[in-house]
Amino acid sequence: METVIRVAIIYLIIVIGLRVLGKREFSQLSPLELVSLMLIPEIVSQALMREDFSITNAMIGLMTLFILVFITSVLMQRFEKVEAAIADTPSVLVRHGEFIEETLNKERVTPDEVFAEMHISGLERLEQVKWAILESDGKISIVPEDLEEQYLTGKSKEKELSA
Repeated sequence: METVIRVAIIYLIIVIGLRVLGKREFSQLSPLELVSLMLIPEIVSQALMREDFSITNAMIGLMTLFILVFITSVLMQRFEKVEAAIADTPSVLVRHGEFIEETLNKERVTPDEVFAEMHISGLERLEQVKWAILESDGKISIVPEDLEEQYLTGKSKEKELSA
């Protein structure tokens, strides 16, 4: 019965802590927030396994973690310098239909990964991509070239071929 009570107390602390942190989905968590959440099992494991007979240490540890994550997110929201120091900035992988090799190598992204995202966006050729951006959360965003410009360019090419 004591284990059930310990788990219930820790569960309540986690629910309250996550509620205080905000409504963002887990897919929107920064790497720092994700790592912080992964610390939770380590913090509470001793209290659940009764290696530390006091659940107080687990509660203090969890509350400290949640407070630090909250303070960090508030500081990042209010101060650009803090955000720049903690969060990663997006990186341009493709510019106007051409890979930026230096960025691909730095970010360790393969052209196949970019092509996969292009195909999901409905694009077939690299020339159709105005920008491919590696976002801070690791996703690749594809911005297609202006459709009107593609249409006009395609018409010009057709005329050249038929002439």
